[in-house]
Amino acid sequence: MTSSTATLLNVERLGKSFRGLQALEAYSLTLRTGELLGVIGPNGAGKTTLFNLLTGIVPSTSGVIQFAGVDVTRRRADEIARLGMARTFQKVRLFPALTALENLRIPLQTHERAALWQVILRTPGFLRSEAALTRAAHELLATVDLQAAAHKPAAQLSYGQQRRLELACALALRPRLLLLDEPAAGMNPTEADALMHLILRLHAEFHLTTILIEHNMRLIMNMCPRIQVLNYGRLIAEGAPTEIQGNPQVIEAYLGQAEVYAAD
Repeated sequence: MTSSTATLLNVERLGKSFRGLQALEAYSLTLRTGELLGVIGPNGAGKTTLFNLLTGIVPSTSGVIQFAGVDVTRRRADEIARLGMARTFQKVRLFPALTALENLRIPLQTHERAALWQVILRTPGFLRSEAALTRAAHELLATVDLQAAAHKPAAQLSYGQQRRLELACALALRPRLLLLDEPAAGMNPTEADALMHLILRLHAEFHLTTILIEHNMRLIMNMCPRIQVLNYGRLIAEGAPTEIQGNPQVIEAYLGQAEVYAAD
């Protein structure tokens, strides 16, 4: 099997219950390197719970998660992140008082291993490392078209800019798998379209494998060759956009009139 078709993420019968409430039940997925998968479903369907389980933020009740050939079912979130899995959240999570550049330096520093004495003495090696971090942060800002906002506090950025900065912070972790949790939430159609093109460009340029949760049906139908549909914690459908649009269970659970969401 070539690297282009290798399985990056394999999930078998993953489940999570909260005090008797089954938030996710018997969920399975085989995701190959380079795929862009969409996950949709009504509010409370289990989509964010799925991301929390995959990234180790919440422990699973049942099932197995294998990422990059490693069983990560019981791994901590930081261990999973170091293996190459990064995510964004429904609500923007940035340090509002720090500049865009400073926000980016934080995830970039996870790859550095400077000793305490090097930091205190500000050795030449440490200073070179700091300069390299700053250059890398500027490059990522340019990648998401935020170079002009490098020295602005995150709190002063527009909502769309904050979303792009959060995406850059995820890229700073050098992920193999990127999980995007409703990145277009709160955006107008023009902003959402710009974000769609940005995500597609980054997916290609950084050779990412991506899972996208999104309520914007036009966006997800146009971006994702394969889509999964969750409802009440269960996977009820999986397939190409045209298959999802015509699936009676999906229409009943979430989509309403299928033709309204037809891809461009």
